Amino acid sequence: MKTRAITGFFFIAVLIGTVLSGPYVFVFSFVAVGGLCIAEFYSMVKNRDTNPASLLGTVTGILMLGAVGLFYLDLISQQTLLYVALPTFIVYICALFRRTERPIQDVAYLLFGHIYAGMPFVFFIGLGFVNGVYSPFVPLGFLILLWTNDTGAYLAGRSLGKRKLFERISPNKTWEGFVGGLLLAVAAALILNYYFGTLSRTGWVAVALITSCFGTLGDLVESMFKRNLGVKDSGKTLPGHGGFLDRFDGLLMAAPLVYLFLKAL
Repeated sequence: MKTRAITGFFFIAVLIGTVLSGPYVFVFSFVAVGGLCIAEFYSMVKNRDTNPASLLGTVTGILMLGAVGLFYLDLISQQTLLYVALPTFIVYICALFRRTERPIQDVAYLLFGHIYAGMPFVFFIGLGFVNGVYSPFVPLGFLILLWTNDTGAYLAGRSLGKRKLFERISPNKTWEGFVGGLLLAVAAALILNYYFGTLSRTGWVAVALITSCFGTLGDLVESMFKRNLGVKDSGKTLPGHGGFLDRFDGLLMAAPLVYLFLKAL
């Protein structure tokens, strides 16, 4: 428990510092985090029957994330950004030269790693530029809402939890915990509106509701994958917490929807 608390403290401190350090540090740090999540996904799915080209998938995933990051930083044009689709064809061609029994399955897992573990970071990075210029308050607020939702769910579930939320996938999650996390996230949203501004009060509350609901679903989806694969954690990078996918599972589903909601506004 002590190790988990220490790791969690430094993890949060580093993330806050990264977001507040300006657009370049923010973009390239989360491109790297996206790459680590992709690599962890390949490590999870690799077994006797499935062998995606992990190095190729990780490198191409980082290149695509990096290209989008350069676009957000206004360093490349939208036309240049279209060329990020080219690594997809490289994946197909390289499969011809790999002597594996199930090349279609391997390519499918490789591309799914990009979609599941990499693509959400495109949207999360986009939260920093949702108003056209870099502002740390939306991505930082989003992370705070994720953390408060997790904290509220843990505290409410531990003290009041009785009705299982999705016992087949995650026996410890309860409806009471879900409601507790949602309410604490909404309370945090009202505080963020007071100190951060940027969005209206209604906007922050809506972001809190989306983050709480779909962050919880993202957690459940990753739990489903780990159960299917027979693994406890996505990795061992963060002592007491598992891997990066374990820490960002809520972001993977919530960040794209929050970004689309804010762009729709």
